[in-house]
Amino acid sequence: MNSKTKVSIVKYEKPNESVSKAIELSNALANFKSRDKVYIKPNIVFWSRQAPVPPWGVLTTTRVVEDVIRILKDAGASQIIIGEGIITTDPKDKETPLHAFETLGYNAIAKRYGAKIYNNFERPFKKVQIGDDIELSLSSDLLESDFVANIPVLKTHAQTKVSLSQKNLKGCLDMESRKKCHSDNLKFDLDFHVAKLAKVIKRSCAVIDGIYTLERGPAYTGTAKRSNLIIASSDMIAADIVGAGTLGFNPADVAHIKIACELEGIIPSFSSVEICGESLESVAVPHQWDFPYKGNLPSYMAKIGVQGLSFPKYDHSLCSYCSALIGVVQVAIGNAWKGKAFDNVEILTGKMHTPTEGMNHTVLFGKCQVALNKNNPIIKDAIVVPGCPPKIDKLISGLKQSGIELDPSLFENIEKAPAFFMAKYKGKPEFSQEFYRIY
Repeated sequence: MNSKTKVSIVKYEKPNESVSKAIELSNALANFKSRDKVYIKPNIVFWSRQAPVPPWGVLTTTRVVEDVIRILKDAGASQIIIGEGIITTDPKDKETPLHAFETLGYNAIAKRYGAKIYNNFERPFKKVQIGDDIELSLSSDLLESDFVANIPVLKTHAQTKVSLSQKNLKGCLDMESRKKCHSDNLKFDLDFHVAKLAKVIKRSCAVIDGIYTLERGPAYTGTAKRSNLIIASSDMIAADIVGAGTLGFNPADVAHIKIACELEGIIPSFSSVEICGESLESVAVPHQWDFPYKGNLPSYMAKIGVQGLSFPKYDHSLCSYCSALIGVVQVAIGNAWKGKAFDNVEILTGKMHTPTEGMNHTVLFGKCQVALNKNNPIIKDAIVVPGCPPKIDKLISGLKQSGIELDPSLFENIEKAPAFFMAKYKGKPEFSQEFYRIY
């Protein structure tokens, strides 16, 4: 990144015009060449065929994706690929990504502009050395493109504080590499891996979609805000510095941005970029990113008086599959609480949690926990929940063994869970599906 790369902040007002203005002000296409083969990376972090997903602040708006594609086509792009690796509860599920692409209007975009749409998990990957003897497998389509247009959402993330341009590239990794990013190594952790991803891309631009922003992201369990912002730059790190600022963060306090800046030899500061358009001060709104805990319990569990349970807070080593289930598990246990203390049960997740002496039952949730602690001598009663994703039937039967009876229907209907979160946006006209449709 040059010492004073331009980053634009533009208020979203009109289709086509607002994104064009952001790109022009920042000269975001400075590294684009006519006839380039372009790879477009939106953020479609999750989808369900069983219930409507609240898209606001969670998914890149189809409106912005189309605007960027139109601009690139007008600039002479020879080929456009839209690629994404959508996480599904069933790793073998190939239908849900297709449903997402159709519902969100990507197929219509492909027809209109001659673009190709790829589910990254059905495409080839190529191994890449990112330094420090770490090898990750990235989308071959991404690596073989001439230019990458990165179009993330302006949102927070419960593990990395923000999920912007750099974090969005994680959707171009195969599943094993994604899991590898959630390392138990305190130096080579999730933020470290995210910071290294941008170095792999030679020529790119970032257009951060902040029409909607998200607190306590990255998924639909967070709370969206209508923010009407577009942030653009010819450099992903520069865009992320400003994106973090609009969400209320000092970029030096966001580990992967700080690491990426150190790799580039610049200061993780707003002074390292040239902001044009709206001033940062005029648009910055602090967004909460962390899920509150009280001791070893989620705050809401502590609030309802749950006793006899330890459910330590997640860390960077918790991967996407376990992350997707943890919230449902917590709700199920909260519902199972009837006012009588549980029998000293602890639930361990990720690759770093270790058991506590004196607990009567220890749940090892997921493949990584089982491998780490199944033979730990201080565990009195090991409740093993194997698998990646973890096998929910084993969790239900195991917790029943410890005296906690979960309602199986919560897990049987997990694909319908997004519908519950749609309710908080009902009657709020600013949350419109029009940005996620093509007309």
